[in-house]
Amino acid sequence: MMYGYGAGMWWMLMMSVIWLVLIGVIVWAAVRLAQGWGGKDRGQEPPETPEDILARRFARGEIDETAYEAARERLAARRSR
Repeated sequence: MMYGYGAGMWWMLMMSVIWLVLIGVIVWAAVRLAQGWGGKDRGQEPPETPEDILARRFARGEIDETAYEAARERLAARRSR
């Protein structure tokens, strides 16, 4: 009598597959957690400040020098409050 050892080769193959899948899931979870610890903003540029937007509009010619200087002074006054 073999006492249940008749399918030994199949179980050995199945356990190998299960271990490979388990190790793959652990590696995948570790990579996902490591990426999440950096935050969602990692690698992205900081948001534009009002001064940046004003300078870009002046550089494109959307506003003239008088409007640029007036807006820049208002922003500086607002920032100093």
